[in-house]
Amino acid sequence: MSGPSFEVLDVGDEMPPVEVDLGRDLVSGHARVLGMPFLRFTDEEGARREGLPGQIAPGNMSLAVLARELLGWARGAKLVRLGTTFRGVVLAGSTALVQATVTGKDDDARQLECDLWMESGEGDRLVIGTATLAWP
Repeated sequence: MSGPSFEVLDVGDEMPPVEVDLGRDLVSGHARVLGMPFLRFTDEEGARREGLPGQIAPGNMSLAVLARELLGWARGAKLVRLGTTFRGVVLAGSTALVQATVTGKDDDARQLECDLWMESGEGDRLVIGTATLAWP
């Protein structure tokens, strides 16, 4: 997916919502590749034994998903900064919605500031954050 270029983006513009499938196998594979084979990330029952509602996605996976979708939309941009707050657990086996809104534009620096978030199928914002994008 590619979206608008820097020149046409402005404060208030929104990235179209992107639905992301967070399948259990995908989450487990991500955790294992990064050397995080903990039950909370790889096993539904193991996660419940830890007091969680089920298998969860690692935080770094949520960050990667947010960055991937934002950069897929912002044609030609580089990610300068991404800061997030985790407000809830992202469950493996679920579908999440990723969205973003442009909150600032610096024409001289060719940079945008964005608010972005990942929400559950029920509309709960699980991960919220801000990002700075720059264009050459």
